[in-house]
Amino acid sequence: MREITIPINDETIRSLKVGEPVLLSGVMLTGRDTVHKWMIDTFIKKTREPQGDDLEVYEAIKPLLEGGVIYHCGPVVSGLDTKDYKFVAAGPTTSIREEPYQADVMKHFHARGVMGKGGMGPKTLAGCKDVPFVYFHAIGGAASYIAQSVQKVLGVYKLDFGVPEAMWVIEVKDFPVVVTMDSHGGSQHAVIEQGSKKILDELLAKA
Repeated sequence: MREITIPINDETIRSLKVGEPVLLSGVMLTGRDTVHKWMIDTFIKKTREPQGDDLEVYEAIKPLLEGGVIYHCGPVVSGLDTKDYKFVAAGPTTSIREEPYQADVMKHFHARGVMGKGGMGPKTLAGCKDVPFVYFHAIGGAASYIAQSVQKVLGVYKLDFGVPEAMWVIEVKDFPVVVTMDSHGGSQHAVIEQGSKKILDELLAKA
């Protein structure tokens, strides 16, 4: 398996191809629906004014996302009372929910990887080529196993969004993923979808 350290440069991203297994190490940020909508509305489309600690958080996450990875994950976290945070479970969330936002977020923050499960759609795939970035597919149904790759929780932003929706800053080592959308227009998810549709059409034709 190829070992890649975060932050990731453009050359490395362009060299990755669909189907390539990767071990990721470094610092990444979790982010789901609430985070992506907050980023878009407040800092990209600017349809809402920054409030509370918005500007402070924005300045803090910018260097983390430069060449960085966003992980679609709603973790189970222990130590909430003592702030001695530890990921108990860290499985991926279904990524397609972020399809309206993802490419714009990656471009704005110069992020180079997005990680989750189930793949994403044509807007994200186009963004993979333009930005560039790749989609890393994480193992679904293995939340406790994946949590072992999380060496340390370095901090958290927007905890007021709720534990699953907050931005957790985590240090990972040898986090196992597979590239399923690359910066050359390749998408394993699109291939599977097309193949499945063909089989379904053949079955319906025989019915």
